[in-house]
Amino acid sequence: MTTATQEKQTLAFQTEVKQLLQLMIHSLYSNREIFLRELVSNASDAADKLRFEAVTNASLLESDPDLKIRVSVDKGANTVTISDNGIGMSRDEVIANIGTIAKSGTKEFFAKLTGDQQKDAHLIGQFGVGFYSAFIVADKVTLVTRRAGSPEAVRWESSGDGEFTLEPADKSTRGTEITLHLKDDAKDFADDWRLKSIIRKYSDHIQLPIVMKKSEWDEEAKAQVTTDEDETINKANAIWTRPKSDITDEQYQEFYKHVSHDWQPPLAWTHAKVEGRQEYTELLYVPSQPPFDMFDRERKHGVKLYVKRVFIMEDAEQLLPRYLRFIKGVVDSNDLPLNVSREILQESKDVDAIRAGCVKKLLSLLEDLAEHEKEKYAKFWESFGRVFKEGLGEDFANRERIAKLARFHSTHDASASASASAGVPAVSFADYVSRMKHGQEKIYYVTGDSLAAAQNSPHLEVFKKKGIEVLLFTEPVDEWWLGSLDEFDGKKLQSVAKGDLDLGALADEADKKEIEKTTDEFKPVLDKMKEALGDKVKDVRVTNRLTESPACLVVDEHELSGNLERLLKAAGQKVNTVKPILELNPAHPLVAKLKSSVDADNFAPLSLILFEQSLLAEGGQLEDPAGFVKRVNQFMLGS
Repeated sequence: MTTATQEKQTLAFQTEVKQLLQLMIHSLYSNREIFLRELVSNASDAADKLRFEAVTNASLLESDPDLKIRVSVDKGANTVTISDNGIGMSRDEVIANIGTIAKSGTKEFFAKLTGDQQKDAHLIGQFGVGFYSAFIVADKVTLVTRRAGSPEAVRWESSGDGEFTLEPADKSTRGTEITLHLKDDAKDFADDWRLKSIIRKYSDHIQLPIVMKKSEWDEEAKAQVTTDEDETINKANAIWTRPKSDITDEQYQEFYKHVSHDWQPPLAWTHAKVEGRQEYTELLYVPSQPPFDMFDRERKHGVKLYVKRVFIMEDAEQLLPRYLRFIKGVVDSNDLPLNVSREILQESKDVDAIRAGCVKKLLSLLEDLAEHEKEKYAKFWESFGRVFKEGLGEDFANRERIAKLARFHSTHDASASASASAGVPAVSFADYVSRMKHGQEKIYYVTGDSLAAAQNSPHLEVFKKKGIEVLLFTEPVDEWWLGSLDEFDGKKLQSVAKGDLDLGALADEADKKEIEKTTDEFKPVLDKMKEALGDKVKDVRVTNRLTESPACLVVDEHELSGNLERLLKAAGQKVNTVKPILELNPAHPLVAKLKSSVDADNFAPLSLILFEQSLLAEGGQLEDPAGFVKRVNQFMLGS
């Protein structure tokens, strides 16, 4: 029994909760029956948490060790009640779990909502609304809960209108009881047979019994009548423990929705029982869409960890590397201790072996998609490619497999790339190597802060002229992993904006001789231009990598690219500014003009204009934009 220590209080929902309630009620109206799935799923989680805490504190089970979920209907009162004997909640936990949304990225989530009910329903689903789905069918919700080990219970009640009340309650047993007062247009849910069919459809995989009063056909009354006898509606065994041949795709998909709180079906999954030095079962899913906060590397991620079917922890990030943080599912170990902690997980060789095994299974799954289900793989890459590429810099053991799975834009089909500027990269390293020209020894690439910037980079000009394919790396993560991966299939990765232009056997000997001759002719210009630009440049030289632009900036082979330097500075990191090398196209009219005016007063301003143009062309920022405009205007006026 509870002791009434506080009076009834009326509190306001967090602003985001108010928004979510209104959006959800309207956006999810067409799929109202999912309310039962969500509430049953929450009840299952509560039982899991109690089972785990009871490993070290058996007294929490009190005199009721048999965990179950009960669903009941009162047609006269027009209510549906879902109750459990799980962990329950304290008063503070009720406020924290129901009155607020304690999720990172909440602001970004609401910014993405469009007002389109169908699209917003997808977003709301991936956000995971759980308890709030009750208001899809109810105009008032009453919750009574008592935390295991505590004598005090609390009653929470709300009509979903922005406020809720809290008051002490009497509850002799632990756990939570939620009563839904159904709306007039949702009275059809006050029906035993309807609720049983919904449970079998959505919650058959729940591993503890979901019980309801048994219904029988009364021949005399010609109607179904409810008896006092309980019946278990679901199979009540852990889906991952069952043979794969006994599980339908629909059952796999419903379990995914339970374990992930995502309302969309998964893209693919892998289910395996591993036996040997470690015995464990994994059931891992690739979602069909990314979570709204996927690019937050500090977000909670990972899979649920069980030990011998006992739930141990949510978001066990030690079981998967960060670049697979979008994966959902469960791992059930037969070897780990039941009192395992996150600290123990970090130091466990058994966990290292499980982690390695799970990664291999997932990479095999993705390889199969890439080979046999290309449309699915394209969808995977569109959703998760930016995160998955982090593995090129993190996972040394699997770097080769990850590299084979990576996809990029390329100059191979310029028109297709242009039209697919917002589309999915489709070129693999293997595709590139298969198209390399005879005598080509390197994989050429260019980096940029957008696809358009990369496609229009002046560094590509000679490659376009010679028909040499160049990969276009356009995402911040590309600059990061390039520091770890320097070759593929024995072919060195070479930036077209670093070092001297080296085309190897593809170079034209006549071009080489022409550059040597031109360098001698331009020496006075190069020397004076270097003097005019001062510490802005490391050197000035002529080049044959340009065919249309007058000049471009490059850096030495092992220095930071201009793009990476800008990214690091934008992230607040201190980096030493790299002095670029200014390369001139001797065949360009502006460079010819520069040569002819080497002794003129406008030589220094014209030199600076060429440098600043080159900086802008690679996405850099000018120190003095107004000065640049003034110099260009003077040049255009011929002064």
